[in-house]
Amino acid sequence: MHLICSHEQADFDAVASLVGVKVLDPQAVAVLPRRLNRNVRAYLTLYGSGYDLFEFDEVPKGSIERLTLVDTQSAPSVKGMSGQTKIFVIDHHPLSESIDPSWSTHVEEVGATVTLLIEEIVDRGLEIDYTTATLLLLGIYEDTGSLTYASTTVRDLRACTWLLEHGASLRIAAEFLDHPLSNGQRELYEQLIESAESYDFHGVSVIIACANASGVNDEISTLAHKLRDVFDPDGLFVLVALDSNVQLIARSTGESLDVGDIAAHFGGGGHTNASAALIRKKGIEDVCEELKSFLDQTIAPPVRVHEIMSRDPHLLDPNEKISSAADRIRQYGHEGYPVVKDGEVQGLLTRRAVDRAMSHGMGNQPVNQIMESGDLVINADDSIQSLQRVMIETGWGQIPVRDPKRDEIIGIVTRTDLISAIGIENDRIHKPALKEKLEAALPSARLALLRAVSEEAEAHGDALYIVGGFVRDLLLGSPSVDFDLVVEGDAIGLAKDLVSKYGGRVSSHRRFGTAKWHLDQDSDKLKKILDRGAEGNLTLPSTLDFVTARAEFYTHPTALPSVRRGSIKLDLHRRDFTINTLAIRLDGRHFGQLLDHWGGGRDLEHGLIRVLHSISFVDDPTRILRAIRLEKRLGFNIEDRTYALLRQAIPLLDRVSGERILHEITSIFNEPKFDEMLTSLHQRDLLSAIHPALCWDEWLEGKFILAHDLDIPADWNIEADIDFHTLWLCLWCFRLEKSQAEEVCQRLRLSMTMKDDILNSNDLGHRLSEGSHLSKPSEIVAVFDDYSETTLVSVWIALEHFRDQIVTYLTDWRNVKPVSTGDDLREMKLPPGPEYGQILWSLRAAWLDGDISEPREEKALLEQMTEGLLRNG
Repeated sequence: MHLICSHEQADFDAVASLVGVKVLDPQAVAVLPRRLNRNVRAYLTLYGSGYDLFEFDEVPKGSIERLTLVDTQSAPSVKGMSGQTKIFVIDHHPLSESIDPSWSTHVEEVGATVTLLIEEIVDRGLEIDYTTATLLLLGIYEDTGSLTYASTTVRDLRACTWLLEHGASLRIAAEFLDHPLSNGQRELYEQLIESAESYDFHGVSVIIACANASGVNDEISTLAHKLRDVFDPDGLFVLVALDSNVQLIARSTGESLDVGDIAAHFGGGGHTNASAALIRKKGIEDVCEELKSFLDQTIAPPVRVHEIMSRDPHLLDPNEKISSAADRIRQYGHEGYPVVKDGEVQGLLTRRAVDRAMSHGMGNQPVNQIMESGDLVINADDSIQSLQRVMIETGWGQIPVRDPKRDEIIGIVTRTDLISAIGIENDRIHKPALKEKLEAALPSARLALLRAVSEEAEAHGDALYIVGGFVRDLLLGSPSVDFDLVVEGDAIGLAKDLVSKYGGRVSSHRRFGTAKWHLDQDSDKLKKILDRGAEGNLTLPSTLDFVTARAEFYTHPTALPSVRRGSIKLDLHRRDFTINTLAIRLDGRHFGQLLDHWGGGRDLEHGLIRVLHSISFVDDPTRILRAIRLEKRLGFNIEDRTYALLRQAIPLLDRVSGERILHEITSIFNEPKFDEMLTSLHQRDLLSAIHPALCWDEWLEGKFILAHDLDIPADWNIEADIDFHTLWLCLWCFRLEKSQAEEVCQRLRLSMTMKDDILNSNDLGHRLSEGSHLSKPSEIVAVFDDYSETTLVSVWIALEHFRDQIVTYLTDWRNVKPVSTGDDLREMKLPPGPEYGQILWSLRAAWLDGDISEPREEKALLEQMTEGLLRNG
């Protein structure tokens, strides 16, 4: 086992270095020391769930072969160490003279230990996510005084640049750093603390602190961070009288208060969360009164918990068995579940507690034996700043949400919800104005319809989202006009309300919570909401689908999923790849808000296809084929770990039903880049995984392209519509042995009609290719008459040297018929029997081969052929 440790009372550099080594060696076990600095513990409470860090008393048992020490040169006492344990030190402090000479070291005097690890990460070409980048940035900033200490090196700056390029958030770093004060700052700080007053503007908590700083030259803005740490308001305004002027320093913690606008009002500037202004020739009392008046006019209500929570939460009864809770965790993947009895929260059950209990054979025990006890809830109308405080203070990552009016639990809010809401994800993909993009992408009437639906959803109390491929393509700059709508609430009820208001009718499936609104295009009520521009009603769909947000799980690999009503987050989590988990919220003031719980925006930016979890391909192996299809359609790459998981799951394709495989294959046939997709499937051994005889080569590529571009001439007189999917399958099986073609048809569970066409195409191809000499037209017609038009068209594509005969057959020969009929033979007193067919065919063959060319010649030939039959009859 490879263990990673650091010093006690660990700061950000120590913990970030633990994570840095973990990035370099994912199999290593990173161990937190027993004591952490307060700001480090607060950071890990919110963002540490993805780092896979072990508490000191939870180190796995086993022999420790390697021990890496970071930001320290002293080894802790850990069970499993021995004289054979190899110890490696990574540190930025001067090398201690007392260090054991047998230890290996990497010690360089840079600003922070984590800088050394970042350089190694960069050299190896590894990638990290935004929370890891932010933690590493904190490690450098804390040990270098935000790059101001004399110990800071150019290497530290380069490391910070790389981290910022990979999503590190300066705002988060600023929130968790702590700077010492000078003597002058400390005196001013004490004045500000004493004068600070708290105000509430439309639910936004604001602290205003005033002081006189004549003669103080030290930086004032640092004090704003200190005051914010003390009071933890939504907004903070520091007013400092500087002789005849007033210095304003403003900070905010969320989007509910844009202090940049406030500073601009006073002649200053800045951005949403930090700003400043120097207000000249005014007294501090006048400025304070003007500030309060302006805040009252401009502050908008903050985001509330009910706007980001998940509805219909999973709640556990205290007496529910631990094994039952383990099943829920396996099915739905939540990290924690509130334990509730009679509407009152009793505690929180975490995944870690369940896993440990199950490992000790406690599956039959009630969950109240292992839950974290407590009655913690948060009200639906509380601000997200209040939520953040609660999470930090309690360490709970999932908190039940109560409706205070009904006094019942109506939802649950998680760390992920909070992270998304406060906008700490620093990806550039989150910055486009999606409202404007959405409005530009949709025709005017369709946009007006969408807005009408959004308004009704808000009135109905439902959250409404556009999800999936539409959002992905919108962000990539190639949007469609068709979209899927997911309702977090009651999709069927919303559709019925729309019918009541705008006409039409609803068809629904209550079991799955789906509804289809059939629009009445002539409804006057509907016409009133439309933008009657040049496009008018031509842009309206005939129907609009609504799906209730739902969760799903798989009872066994390759099974179809079981579903239940859930939140938008769970609904997005059931999708295949991160780039398809993006959603745009539409109701109320959220119109145009991007949801990205699973990093889809980042993967879009980097051009990566990534599955959501490690058993995604096991749950549904058809995602293997979809991964290739998306990779080639978008010009992306399959992320390395995803490709490794894909390879591992290939044998499971054999267990997927033929109908589902066929659906994926025909979807590929419909793609403009189908040739690239099939080439990739062949090169990655995925076609042979479907059936060993299936392949892809230049011959097939040329024939498929010809079929794709084929515009069947009118003079071929094709009577039935050619199913091009069948046509392509005919070509795919054209060169196979008959038994192989039959097996492919059976594997794909094809319909009898498709199977007949494919096998007949294979049969005719072999007959013609094996040297059947059909010299006379009648010989050709005798063969071709037994095959369908689809079969003949497929052979026309496949066998170039038979094309003239096939075209002539379709345009001419198959229409050649003798003048005489069965009625004529009966009038001649010819006894009915098989001879009728033989005689009529002989007459047709004579016409085809040019032996006769006039009706009188046919009559003479008929008399000659029937003379003996009539005489004998």
